Amino acid sequence: MKVLIAEDNLVSRRLLETFLRKWGYDIVITSNGREAWEVLQEPEAPNLVISDWMMPDMDGLELCRRIREMERAEYIYFIILTSKGKKEDVITGLEAGADDYLIKPFNQDELKYRVKIGERIIELERRILRLASTDSLTEVLNRRAFMERMEQEINRSFRENSPLSLILADIDHFKSVNDRHGHQVGDLVLQRFVSKLTESSRPYDFVGRYGGEEFVICLPGATGTESRTVAERMRKSVEEMKIMLPESSQSVRITASFGVVTLRLELEDSMDSLIGRADDAMYMAKREGRNRVCAAGEE
Repeated sequence: MKVLIAEDNLVSRRLLETFLRKWGYDIVITSNGREAWEVLQEPEAPNLVISDWMMPDMDGLELCRRIREMERAEYIYFIILTSKGKKEDVITGLEAGADDYLIKPFNQDELKYRVKIGERIIELERRILRLASTDSLTEVLNRRAFMERMEQEINRSFRENSPLSLILADIDHFKSVNDRHGHQVGDLVLQRFVSKLTESSRPYDFVGRYGGEEFVICLPGATGTESRTVAERMRKSVEEMKIMLPESSQSVRITASFGVVTLRLELEDSMDSLIGRADDAMYMAKREGRNRVCAAGEE
C-alpha cells in the first residue's frame, strides 16, 4: 500500500520514512503541500496521506481541504501531523477534513496503529466498491460499472487519438439450456462462458455483463483487425469448451455470436453509438447462422 508523506522537517520526514518502510509500506516523499498535491493528481496516487500542518507553499490544512474537494473514485485517508496539541487545534484540523491527528513528537507504536486504522478503512471501502461494481454470478463488472469505465476509456481515446474497440457477445440458444437443464446449469454455463471470454482477452481488456446472457468486452488500444482476432479467439474457445454437468456424466456444449465495432475517432463516436453498432453486428452474426464473428460495417 502506498503512503504519501508531506513533511518539510528533514528529521521528522526521515523518521516517518524509516518506520513506514520497516512496516512494509510503499512510500512517496514530498517536502510541502504543493508537491504532495501534484503527486495526488497522478494515476495510482496514494490513498493514505501523512501531512505536517505547518509547511511552506501550501500547509497541511489547505492540502486536506483540496483533497476533500477532489472528484476521485477512492477515498484518501488523511492524518495531520503537528506540534499543535490544544483541543481547538485538533478541532480545526478535523474541520478541514483530516481523519486523524498525531502530535509531535509522535510515538512509533501510535503512528503504526493509526496508519493501520487508515489502511483498514481504505481496504473496507475497496471491498464495498468491488461488491457494488461486480456481477455476483460471473464476477465481472456489472453493467453500470462497465459503462462508467468504458466512458473513461473512450474519453482517453479521443484525448490521445488512440484506437478502441468493443465486442458484444451473446450465447446462442441459451434459453434452451435453461429449459432443458434448469437455471443452476444455466448459471454454470454463464460462469464458464465468462471464463473463456476472460482467458481469451488481453491483460488490459475488461469484461462486463450487459444483461442476461449478453456480455461486453472493451479493448483499449485495439484496431478493428486486432479486435476481430480477439473475438475469433473467443468464439473458437467457447465452441471447443465442454461443460460437465454437476453429479452427472452428461455435458453441455454452447456456441456464441460476436459483434465487433471500433471507435470512429473522426466522428467523435458516442458510447451509445458504439454499443448500438456492436449490437447490430452481433445480430448480423445471429442472422447469418450464429457461432460467428461479424464486424460493424460488414455486409
